[in-house]
Amino acid sequence: MVDLDAELYVKIFGLAVNFPFILTLLVVLSGLIVILDKFIWSKSRQHNSDGTVKRPAMIEHAYSLFPIFLLVLFLRSFLVEPFRIPSGSMEPMLLPGDFILVNKYQYGLRLPVSETVIWPVKKPKLGEVVVFRWPPDDMTYFIKRVVGLPGDHIQYKDKVLYINEQPMDQIAAEYKMNLDGHKVQQYAEQIGDLMHDIYRRPDVPAKDFDYIIPPEHYFMMGDNRDDSSDSRYWGLVPYQNLVGQAFRILFSWDSVKYTLRWQRTIQKIS
Repeated sequence: MVDLDAELYVKIFGLAVNFPFILTLLVVLSGLIVILDKFIWSKSRQHNSDGTVKRPAMIEHAYSLFPIFLLVLFLRSFLVEPFRIPSGSMEPMLLPGDFILVNKYQYGLRLPVSETVIWPVKKPKLGEVVVFRWPPDDMTYFIKRVVGLPGDHIQYKDKVLYINEQPMDQIAAEYKMNLDGHKVQQYAEQIGDLMHDIYRRPDVPAKDFDYIIPPEHYFMMGDNRDDSSDSRYWGLVPYQNLVGQAFRILFSWDSVKYTLRWQRTIQKIS
């Protein structure tokens, strides 16, 4: 079950190639061409009769594309990156077709490609919505809500979440149909300082668990509690797999009605 799409890899001659690696390589190659031209190749180049110098097409493209490649690499590696939501695992907060923005420096600045943390900023808080690289496959991005921090005692009893023996309050609301056509009941749940809505399916039995989280790991769950592939099924998320905090819905596209969901434009993710 893939919870989040991203341009993490591209297909070249049928092979999956890491997109951040390709982008970094383009920056290095175009930058190297610019440097070599400025300090070596340009000195031996013949001038036209009017005093101008015509650079070869490859070098001209390098001058044009290097700042673009560098800017894109900087933005997506250190500041903000867009993602698309293809599944309903985070309903009702996030819907399929939402295009979201993710704060890349929230949980530490990381090097492109290697994802090595070079400047720790802060750690996730309970209730935050986080994008991370799925532990079973680093080529896949997931998005979930943080419901357990390092050292926490996490329990799930009759679909109620307990953190360090304290139940997370749930206020029942109306029944409705989710986008997959399942009857769900909506609840307002308090986790830490954040209040958010969740879905629970009355036709799905509770799957209780009891877990103590080790250092540098996080327990993630989807808001669509009975239709989410999360830490209950594939384990914890290590700190090094964190990508950033989802903070804003840029816009939302309804692929069934082929229209924008205007009311979700620039909506805050909570």
